[in-house]
Amino acid sequence: MTLVQLHELGFRRDGDEWIVGRVESGDFVAVPHAGLRAIQSLQQGRSVEDTERHLLQETGTRLDVAGFVAGLTEAGLVAAVDGRATGSPVPPPPTLPRLTARHVRWTLNPWLHLAMAVTILAGALTLALRPDVMPGWRDLLWSSHGTVVLLTQVAVGWTLILLHELAHLTTARAAGVPGRIRLGTRLQFLAAQTDVSGIWLAERRVRLTVYLAGMTLDGTICAISVLLMVATGGHPLLPVVMLTSLTMVATQFLVFMRTDVYFVLQDLTGCRNLYRDAGAYALHLVSGRRRADPLAALPPAERRVLRWYTPLAVLGTVVCVSIAVLVTLPATLALLVRALETLWRPDGPGVVADAAVALAVILGFQALWARAWWLRHGHRVRRALTTSRLTTAYRK
Repeated sequence: MTLVQLHELGFRRDGDEWIVGRVESGDFVAVPHAGLRAIQSLQQGRSVEDTERHLLQETGTRLDVAGFVAGLTEAGLVAAVDGRATGSPVPPPPTLPRLTARHVRWTLNPWLHLAMAVTILAGALTLALRPDVMPGWRDLLWSSHGTVVLLTQVAVGWTLILLHELAHLTTARAAGVPGRIRLGTRLQFLAAQTDVSGIWLAERRVRLTVYLAGMTLDGTICAISVLLMVATGGHPLLPVVMLTSLTMVATQFLVFMRTDVYFVLQDLTGCRNLYRDAGAYALHLVSGRRRADPLAALPPAERRVLRWYTPLAVLGTVVCVSIAVLVTLPATLALLVRALETLWRPDGPGVVADAAVALAVILGFQALWARAWWLRHGHRVRRALTTSRLTTAYRK
């Protein structure tokens, strides 16, 4: 008799299937009703063999419960088999662990959402009536000192990014989901990301609230900046705050990456993993359809969505990477060379300080990006190198 101990699991019905998973780790699977009954039977203390017999009597169909348990184990939902721990990863600690749902329950209050919507609408109407208030890129150069402009932009940008991610974190925490803020990469971009995978078990209204919380806060800050510029005549930093928050909202619509709007789109279309499935479908097309069609096993509605999302994702990725190679990389290298040349032939302490700050910002940003990229993709690089070494040794 094989006894299975499952982790604490939550359930949510999703069409003809059930979403089952661990809120604390963000590990989820979609199972049919028979799979749900198998999990419930195992939770009641039945062995794998007894569960198989029980489901045969209940449904009239013999199910491979042992294989099903193997799949659950791979997904990280099984704690132990016959008393032996499966070694499923321990969930990482949440960000701000002392922040509980009762502290931030107000973030899910519809009245708060209405107030923010009214503020955003007021800002948009003000811009429509007073288009002269809209700042341009020259307003970002509010100081004659390049170092001051650069450091100000860094401070404003990362402050707004932190507030954006805290909006995701607090709304998720209000729904009982731990949430973790970390640095990550989206193509060539360094991005702060909040892991709120556990929100999958919440109702759709709550899920969408969590996904849109950051953008809504960005829009509110942008609108308040507009209203303050009209009311006070403007402060040199208000255009910086407004343009930065507006840019943050705009970038969320790059749905070929895992942005906030991407998760909203994924939820509304009923797709489980747009990005992964689109990548698999693109490889299928590039291979001349020699690979098995990854969409064949998906419901018709998901197949339709993925057929139009895949070319959008490929085109967006190509354009984004091209801009990085043709524009961002040369500009960064030019700034780096200029700073090094200034330090090599110093011309006064002010110029040296300016070059040193520019060099520190450029190298610090690239180091953060490289570290975040390696944490996400390093295991694949190591696996590829190991495979390459094994292949070389075999050929020798």
